[in-house]
Amino acid sequence: MIRKLGILCLSFMMIAGLVACGTPQGTDAEAVRRAEGASSETTGTTPGERAAGDAGMFDLEKGMVLLNSGYGMPILGIGCFRLSQSQAEDSVYWALRDGYRLIDTARIYGNEEGVGHGIQRAIDASLSRLNLEYIDLMILHHSQPSNDVEAYQAMEQAVEAGKLKSVGLSNYYEPEDFDRLVDAATIMPALLQNETHPYHQSTVMKEHIAQYGTVMESWFPLGGRGNTQVLFDDETISSIATEHGKTSAQVILRWHTQMGFVVIPGSKNVNHIKENLDILDFQLTDTEMAEIAGLDKNVRYYHRTDEQLAQFAGRRPDFEKK
Repeated sequence: MIRKLGILCLSFMMIAGLVACGTPQGTDAEAVRRAEGASSETTGTTPGERAAGDAGMFDLEKGMVLLNSGYGMPILGIGCFRLSQSQAEDSVYWALRDGYRLIDTARIYGNEEGVGHGIQRAIDASLSRLNLEYIDLMILHHSQPSNDVEAYQAMEQAVEAGKLKSVGLSNYYEPEDFDRLVDAATIMPALLQNETHPYHQSTVMKEHIAQYGTVMESWFPLGGRGNTQVLFDDETISSIATEHGKTSAQVILRWHTQMGFVVIPGSKNVNHIKENLDILDFQLTDTEMAEIAGLDKNVRYYHRTDEQLAQFAGRRPDFEKK
């Protein structure tokens, strides 16, 4: 589970090991098998047993990526941005039921209680293991030169104490800004989470962070609410979808994973949640990948229209506006 917490006037997200919490109730057999396969990859091997040179490697069959911290992570999850408490509860429940093991939420989303209720509906009594044992991945939410280095170093101390397994960053859009923090770090970020989709492909940052073994994760992978239909109706994407007998959303998510992006599409629709997971049974050709690459407009869709986010980021006027 990804969860963002406030500390040093910043927000964080964390991924806690849902795979260690038991099997979701009411799942179909195939979803359980997929989840159990991911579970062994996530928790069954220690960092010392991993080959450092394999960091960032995507296993599209198992739906996992190896982080530079030595831990495996699902490459597709469910996002909870702008969901109400009840919507978050249902979405998380449906996602876990269908085999998801990566959940994105945040304190500033105002729906953590709903997320927790959804987990409780889906997971058995061993949920308590999720609570206090450890956190798989904690991510510093955005660049803030006044204190983000100090915050990151606090996370590094938590790794040393065994409270965290991996640490990462979110919303660092310039190589120089990323390196500013990395130069002061002793543990390389395992993951960078930025807005990424076919119209904003994050290629510069993806190539830059590869030298550190850092994996890119896409938020707004389908363009974000209010913009998804623009991407779905794109002639290139829709024609590729028709060719494969898939939806535009599935083609975009498959593009993300073949590009080497972890992806966390959000939805409050039970059918869409299940549909988004069904992307491992087809492959885009090199020609199709090149066609989608040609769609990059370097256009970000996120704007400070959400009142809660605007209030939270008010002390930094240029937050998310790079």
